[in-house]
Amino acid sequence: MTLHWDVGYIIRKRAEMSPDKAAIIFEDEPITYRQLNEGANRAAHVLRKRGIRNGDRVSAVLLNCVEFLEVYFACAKLGAILVPLNFRLVGRELEYQLNDSGARMLVFHDSFIANIEEIRTRLKVEADKFIFMKSDAPSPDGSEGPECPPWAKDYHDLRNEQPAAEPVPERPVAFDDPLAIVYTSGVTGNPKGAVLTHKQTYFKNFQVAFYTEARPDDVFVAQMPLFHSGGLFIVATPSLCAGMTTVMRRGFDPAEFAKDIERYRGTIVLALTTMWRMILETGKLDEIDTSSVRCVFGGGERTPPSLFEELGKRGLQMRQGLGQTENSLMMMMPAEAVQRKVGSIGKPGFFTDVWIAGPDGGNAAPGEIGEIMARGPTVMEGYWNLPEMTAKTLVDGELHTGDLGYMDEEGYFYIVDRAKDMYRSGGENVYPAEIEKILAGHPKISNVAIIGVPDEKWGESGLVFVVPAEGESITLEDIGEYLEGKVARFKFPRKMQVMDDLPLTTTMKIKKSELKEQYFSDAGLKSTLDTGKA
Repeated sequence: MTLHWDVGYIIRKRAEMSPDKAAIIFEDEPITYRQLNEGANRAAHVLRKRGIRNGDRVSAVLLNCVEFLEVYFACAKLGAILVPLNFRLVGRELEYQLNDSGARMLVFHDSFIANIEEIRTRLKVEADKFIFMKSDAPSPDGSEGPECPPWAKDYHDLRNEQPAAEPVPERPVAFDDPLAIVYTSGVTGNPKGAVLTHKQTYFKNFQVAFYTEARPDDVFVAQMPLFHSGGLFIVATPSLCAGMTTVMRRGFDPAEFAKDIERYRGTIVLALTTMWRMILETGKLDEIDTSSVRCVFGGGERTPPSLFEELGKRGLQMRQGLGQTENSLMMMMPAEAVQRKVGSIGKPGFFTDVWIAGPDGGNAAPGEIGEIMARGPTVMEGYWNLPEMTAKTLVDGELHTGDLGYMDEEGYFYIVDRAKDMYRSGGENVYPAEIEKILAGHPKISNVAIIGVPDEKWGESGLVFVVPAEGESITLEDIGEYLEGKVARFKFPRKMQVMDDLPLTTTMKIKKSELKEQYFSDAGLKSTLDTGKA
């Protein structure tokens, strides 16, 4: 028997159970569960009237806002598939993901109208399905921002004309139907769309609830972007499912984040390592009362012990974890082991099996390094339109994470390195192959390689090794100018080293392991490649 149960039920049920409770506090304005559900219903009617049906893709390029959640839950109720896109991407990057997903509709904020205008005529999005939205974000020059262009329709005008009644999908939405396609960078340069279902999302809700011991009277303080799997599937959806109140802002402001903890008596707090660094730099954590907080989790790129210590001094015991777009929050540090197991990413969640694969394919012994593997109902369905990549990543239902790690005698896991060369800069995934591919076309560059290295501000950043073309010289500024408009700025390498040549294998592939060893040796740092320890 097929179970028909969609993620839209979450806010419908909460609107019935606690209609007047604040679901979201957005920029200090409370939005009740009734208001959120009615807004989603109106949005669903907009989508239906414009021809969106089960399985159609609806993309969003939006800052954090209540309307983002309206569109998300509207898609869920109709059986449409949301494709949230990183608003920091430039036109050509957005174009690829929109066309790869086959998005029929695009909802976008006024802040990004220039990027959309640049690529509009090359998109598969249908002419009557460009939906414009005012963000009310303050403009640097004090202006109100652009108005709705003639080739788009205004979201609020359309929504406000629709009834608040529950929408009826063309066919019932099944538990196993796709809910969202979330893009994650690919090692070959092209992003991959992870397909996430309604069922997986419910199990992620349960996983987060178990980890945090969630209660309806909890107040969740986080400023993660909703286009990230973390913001949408670790913060917003689980908190609404549990009946919490979530404090949300348009974007990340480190000083306001700290103030919000005290202002709203936050009980659960989430921020990535780079975010915590910025929050600490404001000094605001020393001015507020954090006694309401009972659960702090975060991490991202490798987190130094000093950060745990600094937060601990302020009454915040951060619990590190591990997650991917393909399997969000698959493990997290138990609260009782935070001090005793510094450096560990914790233990697997209740709804995920995680283990280390040994060289023979079996389970590795404690202390033995291998690939981190996972299975369970929180794992993605596969990659959108990439059957071969899916088959390599999901083998008999087992997720090959691409991360290397080990487990100790007590079952705590530790990350050693990322097998796929990806690094995280300011909480954003960066795959060097994408940048290398572009820089290979630079007329002054003969060969190029990029690795992630420690960065005091961003956790990790890119170090680019460049072999100049004969008779040429090149600077880091030249590289930045060449990349401008081709990739988002967070992907720009921040350090450069000029080389006479790069170490190559017999098949002419660059030996990045040697480059990493050279960097860590020259910098006087301990390389995880040599020791196998994080």
